[in-house]
Amino acid sequence: MRQIKAGMLCLVSAVALAACEKSEDAEVSRALKGVNVIDESNLNDIMLTVADPNESVAYFQRALNQDPKRLDLQRGLGKSLIRAKRATEGAVIWGKIVKHDDATHEDRIDYADALIRTGDWKQAESILDTIPPTHETYKRYRLEAMIADSNKEWKKADSFYETAVGLTTKPGSVLNNWGYSKLTRGDYKDAERLFSEAITYDPTLFTAKNNMVLARGAQKNYRLPIIQVTQTERAQLLHTMALAAIKQGDITVGKALLQEAIETHPQHFEAAVRSLKTLEG
Repeated sequence: MRQIKAGMLCLVSAVALAACEKSEDAEVSRALKGVNVIDESNLNDIMLTVADPNESVAYFQRALNQDPKRLDLQRGLGKSLIRAKRATEGAVIWGKIVKHDDATHEDRIDYADALIRTGDWKQAESILDTIPPTHETYKRYRLEAMIADSNKEWKKADSFYETAVGLTTKPGSVLNNWGYSKLTRGDYKDAERLFSEAITYDPTLFTAKNNMVLARGAQKNYRLPIIQVTQTERAQLLHTMALAAIKQGDITVGKALLQEAIETHPQHFEAAVRSLKTLEG
């Protein structure tokens, strides 16, 4: 009888121990799952910011093959495709995302952005029209301004650009867009001012520097602005200024600027050499 009781006691102890081990395993599993979620979230952020865009695309495609219903992974793929300059594919993904029950206004803004990149301005405008005016973000107003520009609705464009500038601490790129809008309208003086502001916020923004030179050239001001540039950038800006002068009919000035661009460039400046030979020929 004692042997039976001892055996039962051992059995109960073994069962209790096994249950305890299972409970601990479950706790460990839950803890590890939490750590994995944190790690994955960090990895997703890395893929969307500093990783090579095409590697990011491949990463999110692999993740979606394993779990195709996850909306966060679909968003990651959409953003990665846009970063990789694969806007057509990106627009397809964002088109699927906005049909999801949990889609947000930000998803619709990203979809409109992708559509603009593919040149589908009308569809982008219709998507933005579905977002209530109370949803005010920098990206929304930047896109609204670009669409107003495409429709030549200049007052609306200026209003949207002004609002977008006020909604970001880094307005360099939107100021450059606004300046380019003014440039296409022939408002060269205001365009130059906006490009100058853009460079103040982002001294590395070469597009704004180049556009500023175009605005000055259109006013027959063929002196480079006093801005921070590398030697290569200076040569490229001189080349742009030369072409602006030639377009205005100031051929002699254009030749001199081309020669200066060739002498300034630290390497062989093929584009400027070709332009000068064309003029002399």
